[in-house]
Amino acid sequence: MAATAVIDAWAQPTNGLLRQSMPEVARLFEKSGSGHLLDQALSPAQTVALMDEAGVDKLMLAAWCRPEGWVFSNDAIAEFTRAFPERFVGVATVDLRKPLAAVRELERAVLELGCKALRIVPWLWQLAPNHRLYYPLYVKCIELDIPFCTQVGHTGPLLPSETGRPVPYLDEVALDFPELRIVAGHIGHPWTDEMIGVAWKHDNVYIDTSAYLPRYYPQQLLQFMQSYGADKVLFGSNFPQLSLSRCMAQVQELGLNAEVQAKFLGGNAQRVFKL
Repeated sequence: MAATAVIDAWAQPTNGLLRQSMPEVARLFEKSGSGHLLDQALSPAQTVALMDEAGVDKLMLAAWCRPEGWVFSNDAIAEFTRAFPERFVGVATVDLRKPLAAVRELERAVLELGCKALRIVPWLWQLAPNHRLYYPLYVKCIELDIPFCTQVGHTGPLLPSETGRPVPYLDEVALDFPELRIVAGHIGHPWTDEMIGVAWKHDNVYIDTSAYLPRYYPQQLLQFMQSYGADKVLFGSNFPQLSLSRCMAQVQELGLNAEVQAKFLGGNAQRVFKL
């Protein structure tokens, strides 16, 4: 795949059940102008059609599990990746409360279902990423040679934001696991400077821009990605919260030079996720 192909590092399916299964995000979708998708199910083919319309080549499509149960199972994600293996990349998740079963499920999702990363969203569990329950999963990620994806910054949903602080939590994880590739989604606002500092400090820490329209990227992030952080920032949408077409149109308005834009839109993700 050419390095200029567009890879969206953070997305999830829409199954028409989000309002029931993820009530915290309903308000976020409404505020983002995508409330109509809360109750709409999109097939793999319909999702690909939206990707084609926007000019997105691949979606990193993630499973979701919460303490109350599964929202999108790893097997549900595999239905998308099997239907369009060139367009969807599976991102696994696990039930964080069950350490042994979680490690086994991660291994199954990678080795049997073909997932290319693990994602856990700390605010869902109200456990910061330096909590002991994460640590066996980090070891397994290193063994499987896949990145760990997580969320940084405040929470759009009305839940405490503390788990999203890059310092000290993600910084400590990166210190304990220098071999672990970490992709921190949602930029890190209002701790953007902290997140940039952690990404600069640690060779294996990256930032993805999901959940923010490009016209609202913080100025210091734009400066970082156009200079010493050109290899560190990955494009993400948080689809279906944000429209793929709107995100892609606004990327063109940023005025990035061709090399920086190619890395941001796909090259960095291709390298970090080993696609």
